[in-house]
Amino acid sequence: MRQINFAIIFIFCLAFALFSIENTELGTIHLIPGVEVQAPISVELLIALGLGGVLAWLFSVWTHLERLVWSGSKVRQKNAQIQELECKIEEYQAQIQSLQLSLPATSDSANA
Repeated sequence: MRQINFAIIFIFCLAFALFSIENTELGTIHLIPGVEVQAPISVELLIALGLGGVLAWLFSVWTHLERLVWSGSKVRQKNAQIQELECKIEEYQAQIQSLQLSLPATSDSANA
């Protein structure tokens, strides 16, 4: 899987390098009314890709944190259910022991 990721990233970077070499003319970015920035198209693309990468990383971190919180609540819920079931097992074992004590004793000679 790492080789596939490396190949994809390498191809992407190579394509970006070729694009940068071919697109050195200036492009205008209109940030807000009255504010303009001129930069080479390749730099603009690099900034856009960087912002996209940062946003994708933040989204993945957010998703991971959501998953941790959700799974943590599920684990707590399952632990509570396990504790409840263990208490029931202890109660049932106590009931079985009390019922066994109340049963009349059997002798092996009566069965023969």
